Amino acid sequence: MQSENPIIADFVKVANSAAGTLAGMTREARDNARERIKEALGGLDFVSREEFDAVKTMAANAREKVDALEARLADLEARLGK
Repeated sequence: MQSENPIIADFVKVANSAAGTLAGMTREARDNARERIKEALGGLDFVSREEFDAVKTMAANAREKVDALEARLADLEARLGK
């Protein structure tokens, strides 16, 4: 049969309460840190990955067109004897 010592039972209650409080403080500190980071980064202009990829594709297409036009221009200049 298990005997209950009131001092040990009170100590366990205090330890459980302290653990719960510490977990709550940790959670609150983490949430506050996230909020501060969001505020700090809020003024910066970031683009999404989708926007970046779209612009990258547009730039690659433009480069291909410029290369083709340069080759065509060089061919036309050669025909004109320049």
